[in-house]
Amino acid sequence: MSKIESALDKALAKLPALKNSVKARLCKLWQKLSPHLDKVKKIDYATAKEFVIKYKWRILIVLVVLYAGSKAFDYFFPAAGKAGGPQTITSVVVEKKDIPLIIEATGTIISSSIVDIRPMTTNTVKAIHVKDGQEVKEGELLFTLDDRNDRANYEKLKALADDAQKQYLRAKELVAKNFISKAGLETSLANAKSAQAAARSAEVQLSFDSIRSPIAGRAGIVNVFPGSLVQASNIVTTATSSTATSSVGSMVTITQLNPINVQFVVPEKDIPLLMEGKQADKPLKVKVSVGNDAKSAYEGEVLVIDNQVDPSIAAVRVRAQIPNEKMTLLPGQFARVSLNANTLKDAIAVPSEAIVISPKGRLVYVVDKDDKVQPKPIKVVYEYQGTSVINGIEAGDRIVVEGKQNLRPGSKIREAKKQTAAPAPAKAAAPAPEKK
Repeated sequence: MSKIESALDKALAKLPALKNSVKARLCKLWQKLSPHLDKVKKIDYATAKEFVIKYKWRILIVLVVLYAGSKAFDYFFPAAGKAGGPQTITSVVVEKKDIPLIIEATGTIISSSIVDIRPMTTNTVKAIHVKDGQEVKEGELLFTLDDRNDRANYEKLKALADDAQKQYLRAKELVAKNFISKAGLETSLANAKSAQAAARSAEVQLSFDSIRSPIAGRAGIVNVFPGSLVQASNIVTTATSSTATSSVGSMVTITQLNPINVQFVVPEKDIPLLMEGKQADKPLKVKVSVGNDAKSAYEGEVLVIDNQVDPSIAAVRVRAQIPNEKMTLLPGQFARVSLNANTLKDAIAVPSEAIVISPKGRLVYVVDKDDKVQPKPIKVVYEYQGTSVINGIEAGDRIVVEGKQNLRPGSKIREAKKQTAAPAPAKAAAPAPEKK
């Protein structure tokens, strides 16, 4: 503060000197101009006439140049433009309508059901009943393994189970005649049940040699061949060299393609809108397009909304199901999803290009009955694909869409003429048939 105060004191001290300097310069300038002012006062009619006659051509050229410049200015800058004449615009009359609330998202096509077919036992492949890419039904036989050992074991245990059952029935007859005790009958019953359980276990083991499809769908690439050794619970690995291809793991993968699912994420900010639409009676509808083919859209319904938000991406997962009768969709494809979350009833909808962003906020220009415009501040509630739902104007108001860049409050406007399509050329009349 001390430095600032000292600087101010020095500046105030210099003010009298500055005043004297300016006063001295003005006095010198007045002394130089005084003689010329005296000459101007002495100019009379004769002196002026003599000056005009002496420099008449120069004066004439100056006047011609000034006149030409004035005409050029009027030509390039017409009076109507300078006076703020009517500006050509395009306008629309605002109406109330129902606007669907659309949530755009990207997702992935996934199968509604997919199963890796793996053996439950270590064995060799005896026969393959499925081909690459074949459509299979639920329960259809896919592979048969070498079942000789399992079948022999089952038949042995089945015979023992039948014999144990006969022993039990004989023991019941002997107990009735008091030839054996009840304890012997209970032992015979336990032996029969044990033998039957062992037979059922062998039957289950034998069923593992006939591998069937648990779902209906399309088979992928078959990774085994007749005679291949397969093992239980192994990992899918396929190795290809210049001479051969070897595969270990799942024997084939069955994928259900119709119907098929699409999984996508909805941002956290749109979750309230999504949940409001879910509480309605009707299921949420989706439209799905795949790849660059935006014209082909598949319609479906939302199956489930996940019960938690993923904090790493601030979004919730949503899964929808769509029909796939033509089998054109495959799992893993990138998909664009449009979800119809809700509908705004009787909303004021305007073209988004009609909205002007100003330093004070967003506004639209409203045309009154005298064809003059007035700005009205508005609030955008929702915007999608060139249409905005706004608050601040009423249905029936006429607003400016195009030509608003040069408008000012109170500007006069005129509607642009709409271009009408040229009439189609008339077809030449067919010549009348000649009379014979």
